[in-house]
Amino acid sequence: MASGNLFFDDLRSKPEVINPPQNEDILGSESVNDPTQSATKPNFVVYSSVRELLECPVCLNAMYPPIHQCSNGHTLCSGCKPRVHNRCPTCRHELGNIRCLALEKVAASLELPCKYQSYGCIGMYPYYGKLKHESQCSYRPYSCPYAGSECTVVGDIPFLVAHLKDDHKVDMHRGSAFNHRYVKSNPHEVENATWMLTVFNCYGQYFCLHFEAFQLGMAPVYIAFLRFMGDDNEARNYSYSLEVGGNGRKMIWQGVPRSIRDSHRKVRDSFDGLLIQRNMALFFSGGDRKELKLRVTGRIWKDQ
Repeated sequence: MASGNLFFDDLRSKPEVINPPQNEDILGSESVNDPTQSATKPNFVVYSSVRELLECPVCLNAMYPPIHQCSNGHTLCSGCKPRVHNRCPTCRHELGNIRCLALEKVAASLELPCKYQSYGCIGMYPYYGKLKHESQCSYRPYSCPYAGSECTVVGDIPFLVAHLKDDHKVDMHRGSAFNHRYVKSNPHEVENATWMLTVFNCYGQYFCLHFEAFQLGMAPVYIAFLRFMGDDNEARNYSYSLEVGGNGRKMIWQGVPRSIRDSHRKVRDSFDGLLIQRNMALFFSGGDRKELKLRVTGRIWKDQ
């Protein structure tokens, strides 16, 4: 819908035009959905103005019912009302408990583009359904899967792969099998630190292998798990196995990789991976048990 995209793109640049509609027909759903509407026609100015009126003057976010107003008609969202101590942030008059039912009704007639339009989502969504869609939109960006720092970078998968390689210096491997050795000189000192993240490229996808130590109760434990760089519905198409052992014994884990939509901490704290108690890890290490030496092997395969 051409007019919808234009008013969204130009939202910040348009001058405020506040001419409240005198009847609901001006904002009827027919004109909202008519792709032949020109951005130069009066209806475009009305839509732009209404979209601005739906922006809370305090938090600048879109307002959803209940929308509150003061006796002078100034509005704000329900989340910000307690923050202003029942005083209108525009005119300082007392707010009371007046709802702006007219603006709530007008909002119901609008359709807006997804905020992830720049990532590829081309749909138009009803005003009151837009938030729900965006929380589940398959085009929404992913968070950086690196757990060694509080990285706030987000983006699509190709961008994050390059980011992991260039900014975090993560090891990149091709192939579906792996054989890694983890060594720590003092296994008795653990500070919830991530030890290693390795990215594997196989089956045209990317997988993150995590291995780390963290405190569980009074003793440290070690965990290895795999995350899929994509959504959960795609992750279910793959399986993986992990194996660790020594001194004639071994432990084997088999599971399904978790999507990076689930945070590293969420996966770790659910123990969804190969979990090794410290005493067992030192037994696998052999020698005088003063140094941790673990070899973790495994493979990834695509389920038929």
